[in-house]
Formats: sequence, structure tokens, C-alpha cells
Amino acid sequence: MTVCDNEIKDSESQELQVKNIKVQALNSASSAAKAFGVAPEPPSGFVRVADRDIKVQGKLLRIAHIDGEKYRFMADPEPVIAGLRKCGTRVDLFTFIQGLPESEPKYKYPMEWDNFAALPLTTFDNWWNQQLGFKGRNKAKQAEKKGIKLREVPFDDNLVRGIWEIYNECPVRQGKPFSHYGKDIETVRREASTFLDCSLFIGAYLGEQLVGFIKMTWDETKTQAGLMHIVSMVSQRDKAPTNALVAHAVRACTDRNIPYLVYSNFAYGKKQKDSLSDFKERNGFQQINVPRYYVPLTAFGAMAFRMELHHPLTSKLPEPLMAKLRELRNRWNTRKLQSAEESS
Repeated sequence: MTVCDNEIKDSESQELQVKNIKVQALNSASSAAKAFGVAPEPPSGFVRVADRDIKVQGKLLRIAHIDGEKYRFMADPEPVIAGLRKCGTRVDLFTFIQGLPESEPKYKYPMEWDNFAALPLTTFDNWWNQQLGFKGRNKAKQAEKKGIKLREVPFDDNLVRGIWEIYNECPVRQGKPFSHYGKDIETVRREASTFLDCSLFIGAYLGEQLVGFIKMTWDETKTQAGLMHIVSMVSQRDKAPTNALVAHAVRACTDRNIPYLVYSNFAYGKKQKDSLSDFKERNGFQQINVPRYYVPLTAFGAMAFRMELHHPLTSKLPEPLMAKLRELRNRWNTRKLQSAEESS
């Protein structure tokens, strides 16, 4: 038995311990829910309140948030909260995040700190010369030298097919299964077509082939634009199309006077830095902490919030253990991919 096999067996044992923790916590939550007279509901769905689409998730603990969270925000959450109380669908906990540039809490609801990987912008030249790291600047120049061309593109059949080809190039990315791999073209079209009235697509082309793309979506006030999707072909990584895409996204923001470009989160719970956070940092993104509010709408929701059941149960595990599990997962997925390629 190899060292890797022993490590994988250890990983399986650790994962079993995680599952046992989850089962125990769910049993405790289920008992508490019964005490509050809460009956389980279907896992997910949407409700429409105060002219907003609200996504409701969870079977035992029902948590709601606005559709397009982190890309859409609320100046006044009260109409949505009042609507959820009367909508006829059980919602235990409503959560929403405060948008930039305000980072200090402005509402009196219970809150925790969340964060954005945000890039404050003035002009493209200022970003290029002052905020962009030396390595990021060289990578963006390298893409142009190797034939990568960037342009804003309409949402049409050609773009959808190009996205579909990128998604289905490789089943594993960054050491874990790629969630978009294996989707049919109509699913890709449906998922990519959200928020078209406030979105922009940027394509990276090698000749006529789409080798990377960005879907950038801005909020109601055009204060921040979020990179809803940014994916490039693994086979073209040596040409640095992703760096070129970020540069074009910055130019698109400064041309439209959008002061913040956001690339999802900078920090994810206790997770330490990785290659993605390093990439963000090299391109000038920084961590900006913002409040995330939680509004209990039922007695069970209030109890669940106090017990921190709204967080993944793995968040209770120490980061060194999670880092080891991620490392073993990445090695296992990479080995499976190599085996599949060798047998094909």
C-alpha cells in the first residue's frame, strides 16, 4: 500500500467523522424543530415579495435570500421582511449582505461579518500602474503577445456554444470536480441568461475560438460590478487569458464609472490563502469586510441562529484538518483525472 493510499484511507476516516458530526447536529436540530412544531418543507424554491424574487433553501432550516445575492442589494429591507412574514411559505431566517462602499453596519438586525474581494477603481491607468502587481501586469501583456484578443460580445448562440465548450473541457478544476462540467447546451444557455439587462459578457479569443469569458453584473446603482462567471480553458493557461479578461473588466468598469469591481469573496471562513486568493491579490483586489444580516422570522429560526445552525457544520472543524482534507481531495481528484486520461 502506498503512502498516498494510506493518506486517502486517513482522509476517508476523517470524512466519516465529519459525517457523524453532521448526523448528530441534524438530529439535535430535528428534535429542536419538533419542539417548535416545525414540519420539514421541500428543499428549495422561489417566492415573490415586494417586487423581488426571493430564493428559499433548506428542508429543516429554511433560509431565504434575494435572488442574485452579492450582485443585487436592498436600500430598504423592511418591505421584503414584511412580505416574507405574510407570503404563506415558511421562512425561518432571512439573510442579506450590505453593498459597497458602506462597510459599517447601517441596520440594527443581528449580523456577522462577511467580505468581498473588491478592487476600488478610479481610472484604468491608475489600476495598471499603481494597483496591479508586477506579475499580473506581465501576464496581461503575455496574453496579447500570444494572440489573445479581448472584446465585449452579445449574448447569442455563438457565445453560448463557446461557454458550453469551455465548461466541458475538463471535469476537474483547482483539484475538485467542476460544477459546470457535463451540462447540456440548453442548461448553459438558461444559467448564463440571468440578469441580462445589467450584465456584460467579455470574450477572450484565440483566432475565432472562445478560450475564456467573463460575465460581469452590476448592481442597481452601478456602484459595484461583480464577476459572476470568469472561466478560461485549462489547455490555454500558458497564454494567460484570465489575466487579460480581468484587465478588460477593469477597463469596462472605468469606462462606465463603476467604482468597484468585485471578484466574489477574498476569504472563505477559516480557509487559508490559496492560488485563487493569490491571483486576486496580484490583480489589486483586497478584502473589504461588510455586514451580513440575519433576520429570524420564526421561533425556530431564532433558535437556529443562536445555535449557529445557519453555518456549514464543517466550519466547526479546525482549519489544519480542513486544509489536510482539501489537499487529499485535490490529490485524489487529480489522480482520478490522470487515470481517466490514460485509459481513454
